[in-house]
Parts: sequence; C-alpha cells; structure tokens
Amino acid sequence: MDLKPGLWQKQTMKLAMTQELTQAIALLQYSAQELATFLEEKAIENPLLQVEPKHTRSLSEVSRGRKSPKMSSGDHDDKNWIEHIPETTGSIQDYLLLQLTDTPLTNNELRVVHYFIEAIDVNGYLGVDLDVVSEKFGIAIAEAENCLKILQGFEPAGVAARNLQECLLLQVERALTLKKDATEEDSSRSPEQLLKTILSEHFILFAEKKWKTIAKLLKLDLKEIQQAYDFVQTLNPRPGAAYQNEKAAYVVPDVIIKTENGQLTVSLFDDTIPKVTFNESYYRELSAYKDREVSRFLQEKQADYQWIYKSLEQRRETLMKVALKIVEKQSEFFLQGPSFLKPMTMKEIAEELEIHESTVSRAVREKYIQTPTGTYEMRNLFSSSIQTTEQDQTSSTHAKQAIERLIKNENKQKPLSDQDIVKMLEDRSGIRISRRTVAKYREQLGIQASSKRRRFE
Repeated sequence: MDLKPGLWQKQTMKLAMTQELTQAIALLQYSAQELATFLEEKAIENPLLQVEPKHTRSLSEVSRGRKSPKMSSGDHDDKNWIEHIPETTGSIQDYLLLQLTDTPLTNNELRVVHYFIEAIDVNGYLGVDLDVVSEKFGIAIAEAENCLKILQGFEPAGVAARNLQECLLLQVERALTLKKDATEEDSSRSPEQLLKTILSEHFILFAEKKWKTIAKLLKLDLKEIQQAYDFVQTLNPRPGAAYQNEKAAYVVPDVIIKTENGQLTVSLFDDTIPKVTFNESYYRELSAYKDREVSRFLQEKQADYQWIYKSLEQRRETLMKVALKIVEKQSEFFLQGPSFLKPMTMKEIAEELEIHESTVSRAVREKYIQTPTGTYEMRNLFSSSIQTTEQDQTSSTHAKQAIERLIKNENKQKPLSDQDIVKMLEDRSGIRISRRTVAKYREQLGIQASSKRRRFE
C-alpha cells in the first residue's frame, strides 16, 4: 500500500443541503394552512414579496350593490343578521352555577360548592382534593364531603366524581332512585342493584372482565353479570364532555377528484393558499437609489422571491404528479369505494415517477383528497400487500375490513379466536395472514380479544 503524501484530483457526486433546498423540501411537506402561514411570515421579511389572499372582496365591493349607504326606518336589509349570530353552548360550570342559584344553602356551603364547581374539568370530574378544600375554608373533611354530595346531586348524573368508579356509581344510584320512585317493585336483583354491588366491591375485576371470579364471589349467574355489563354501557363516563364549546373542525382538500362521463379528473384545490406576486413598484422605487447596500438588499430579496415562486410551482407539480399516479393505480377505489383499495406503497409510486420515496412521503403529508366516495387523508391510501390463495395481492386495509365483518357477524356466545379468523379469511376471502397479524389488525381496529367479546346469555 502506497502511503506517500501527495496531491490528487478526484471527481465525486455530492448533494449539498443548501438553505434554498431545505426551504423547497419544507414547502413540499407543508399543509395548506402551514404554507399560508409561511408565506405571510415571508412577506413581512421580504418587501418585494406580496401575498394576496384569494377570493376576497373589499368592503366597497360588498356594498357596491346597495342603492344607498343610508337606510331609513322603513327600509330593511335582505339579511336577517340575528340569524348569523353563532350558537353558543354554555360550559359545564355555567350549567352547574345555574342549578346552584335554585339550591337553598348556607353562605358557607354556597362558597364551598361554588369552589367545587370552579374545579370541575371538561369531562365533569372534580379536580381538587377534599383536604385542600378543608384547609382553604377551615372546615372539617366531613363538611367538605357533604358539600360535594350536594354538587353530585346536580345534573348531569355523575358530575363532580373523583374517579371513573365514583362517576359510574353516582349514575347507578340516580337510576335506582328514579326506579324506586316510579315503582314499588323489589329491585334487589335488578341489573342496576347488581351493578352497584359489583362496582363498589369488584370494580377492577369487572373492568378486566373476570366475570367468573365475580360470579363465584357474589354467587351470581354469568347472565346476571352480562345484564349489569349491558346496563353500564348506557352510562356516560364523561358527563361534562357534552358541555364543551368546541368548534367543528373542517377538512379542506388539497386534491379534488371528480367523475365526468365515467372518467376520473384530477385538479388541485389551492384556494386557501395566498397568491404570491412580485412588488414591482417597490422594486423600481428602491432601484432609483444609487446605493451599493440598497442594490445588494434588492438583489437578495429578489432572489428569495424567485426561489419561493419556483418552489411553489415545483410543489404544485410534484403534488399533481403523485395524485395522478395514485388515481391511475386506484381508479376502482375512487369509483366504487374503500373496499376496492389495492395494495400500494410509497416506494412503488416513487419508482414509477423516478423520484425519491421521501419526496412522495412529503408530498402526501397532511394532504387530503376529495373523491366521489368521500374525503380521505392521502397517506391512508397507501397500504402493504398481502398474499392470497390465488397468488394475487390484496391490501392490508381490505384484510382489516374482512376481519371487522367476520367479528361483527360472529356468534357472541362463542366469539371467533384469532386462529379461527385466520382460517376463515383463507377459506372465504383467500387472504393468507398469520395469527399474529390478525391480532395486530384487530388491536388497530379497537376490537377486544375473543375472551372479552364473549356474551353470557
């Protein structure tokens, strides 16, 4: 081996991750909202870059159609503005405070219950310990407990509970009280009374569905525990959630697919992305100054604008290329629905488009596609392939749907084991997967194991 020092020339291919390239990659993976925010921030930094929101009208344009800016007492606007006031939903605290005004209490009780109400979280649970309240108001724990019982008697049933067990018990006790008031029948063996006993004494065993142990301890039949379980399904584990004032979330698609004469058409929806233009007048104004620093500033900002404009065009082009390839490979899915989704990977799309797999991943990140059968996240259209008995390929999504159908139609007294599902998938659908894969897909679907799906009737 020659280890003598010397100078040699060598040609190598090397990708330099410049700031501009990093920016182009970022623009590709931005969602529409992230991209709009980025452009607005860039417009603040770069005076040559103008950002104009699309489909907006000035106030003068809105009022141009009116006959007169003034309205007499006899005139009326075509719009009923009262109808445009958004509906407001009070919080759980507002609802409880409203009930508090109609409850006869001493001043001290009123202060404590009011404090409890302020400590209720969005799910309706109490967010403060009784010893803290006892110390704050200088009262005994028993007195704080009595004030809490007052609040727990309010609507909705289960409110102000300290944990899930107490929340369910409060609702069961409310149901028992209403049943007792409505009928004189003995309720000692009713599902409600049994559930109260089970929740009080064997809550963990019941949650883990170890019913045989409970049946032995309480000398009950499994059918009775099944009835108690059915009743607990009617209870609300989050009694305060219905009073959350949350705005509905809307998904704005990035790609729109339509059917025209039996053919699929693809278009990009970029109305939420601001229009980027070059501020020519500002550029000419500053160019008039014969100053080296100003010229350098303009040159940098002009180059920055050109790179952003080019990156936006490249983003559109890449997104369209990926969308077209997806539509080409999944035409049956878009025409007939989710059950026709074929196996498709990002690597497969990347190879056919002759781009890197990471480019496909960035292009579909947080992008949505609107189709005749619904709106989907583009990333969810990719799935691994599964071998079938016909030496063909099917998607993991199709396998999950088949598992879901089998479990939905199973005999609930004798639910299918994962091994049973493996055999039935191969016999009925020709899908070959392992028991471990069935268990994984079942867990992803939020379906319990067969031992916990069994019903005793």
